[in-house]
Amino acid sequence: MVARSSRERAREFRARKRREGMRLLQIWVPDAHSPEFAAEAHRQSVLAARADARTDDQDFIDSIAEEDGW
Repeated sequence: MVARSSRERAREFRARKRREGMRLLQIWVPDAHSPEFAAEAHRQSVLAARADARTDDQDFIDSIAEEDGW
């Protein structure tokens, strides 16, 4: 049995998935473990907590919800 490299195994796996009608999709997402992420999440949560709960935006959302029977 001939050992295949990880590159060859990955190539074969991707080829098999393409034959199955799949397409590879890679995305970058924020690192939720980073200090910068935590600081930004905290900053936004403080802003949300300080925001006036009754704004025009909320009235709009409420009117849509009432029309749809939510």
